[in-house]
Parts: sequence; structure tokens; C-alpha cells
Amino acid sequence: MLSVSRQCELLGLARSTVYYRPVVPPALDEVLKRRLDELDTAHPFYGSRRMTAVLRREGHAVNRKRVQRLLQELGLQTIYPKANLSAPPPAHRIYPYLLRDVPIVRPNQVWSSDITYVRLAQGFAYLVAIIDWYSRKVLAFRLSNTLDGAFCQECLEAALALGQSEIFNTDQGSQFTSLAFTGRLEAAGIRISMDGRGRALDNIFVERLWRSVKYEDIYPNGYATLTDARQGLTRYFTFYNRVAPK
Repeated sequence: MLSVSRQCELLGLARSTVYYRPVVPPALDEVLKRRLDELDTAHPFYGSRRMTAVLRREGHAVNRKRVQRLLQELGLQTIYPKANLSAPPPAHRIYPYLLRDVPIVRPNQVWSSDITYVRLAQGFAYLVAIIDWYSRKVLAFRLSNTLDGAFCQECLEAALALGQSEIFNTDQGSQFTSLAFTGRLEAAGIRISMDGRGRALDNIFVERLWRSVKYEDIYPNGYATLTDARQGLTRYFTFYNRVAPK
């Protein structure tokens, strides 16, 4: 029988190739990611320092550098300071916030959108939704396994098929500052408003929606796949729009 060295020589392979084993993320990382998602939902203003302190109190031997890495992998953003992952490219225009002290008195006066994270049995997916500020109704939602802007644009088209708002408010994330997204709003004659950097209350209605959907649906159901999550969230948003008090 040929030795491993001789087999590698005949095949033109390095011995290290034969002995290589893919690096599997530690199981603890997945546990920590789930807990960080919960902390971000309950306390979106927590930064990596405070999250590290909470995890240590709960018995996890973690340092801040590891917490920062996991937050970056999740794409989670704290309200203050905002993570650089949300920063738009330099070429993207940032629009002023138009809603300070503006009374919301009618449907379709203001729509708003945001992205959050849906944890699955293996990893996370990304959820975008559009909500009407007056009725609190979820007009459209989409799920994606990537953070490119296509699923946000698809969600916008679904909402616009129902009507349109006077003002559309988002954060300054690159998905919403892209020319494709803002151009579609401007073409429809909709005024664009964007949250101020680090302001928790500028998009408070969507923040409340995320808390409801996670604690009432995502966490209790523990969806295994993107398809399961999509079906479950369709049921939940139907309930939310028709039954749940706002």
C-alpha cells in the first residue's frame, strides 16, 4: 500500500491538502450570536462594551474583541454609536429628517422601512418591512439570506402596488440610500426622509414592530429555514395587521 506521502507525490498534491479539515465555527459562537440578537432587540442602544459585560455576568468567558467580531458577522448595529456597516457609500445622497414634531393624522402620510435579523436553526436571515405610521399596518415584507439591496427594492415595489405615501422614512443604510431605491421614490413623487445618525426615536414605530415580531413569533417558533420563516411571518403579519392591538 502506498504511503500518504507517495500518493500525494503521484497526484501532485501537498500533504497539507490531505490533512486539511475545514474550520467549523465553535458552537459557542452560535449561542453567543443568538444572545446578542436578543440583547440588541431588547436594548438597541447597547454597544459592544455593555453587551460584553452582560455576557460575562451570564457566565460566558468572552472579551470585547470577540463580541465586536460577532456583532460584525451579524451586521447588528447599536443606536449609539452607529456601526460603520450602515454607512452609505460616499456617492449616495443623505436626505434630511422631515418628521420632527410633525403630527401623523392620516393613512399614507408616512411610510417607514428598516431591516432586522431573523435567526434560523443555522445562521440568520434578513427581514425588511414597510409600515404605515398612522395605521401601524405592515404593507409589505421580504426575507433574504444576503444584505444586498434587491430584496429592499422588491419590498418597496410590493408596497407601491397598494398605493403610496407622501413621505418615506428610513435609516441611512446603503440599501435605502442607493440610487435604485431613492430614485424609485422620487419617480413616484414621494418625499424622502432619513433618520439622524444615532437617533433611536426617529424610526420608533419600526423599532416597536421588530420587538413584537421577534418576541411574539420568531423566538417562540425557532424557524429552521428561510422558507419556514417566510411562511410563518406571512401568518404573523396577517394576524398583526388584522387582530393585534397597535
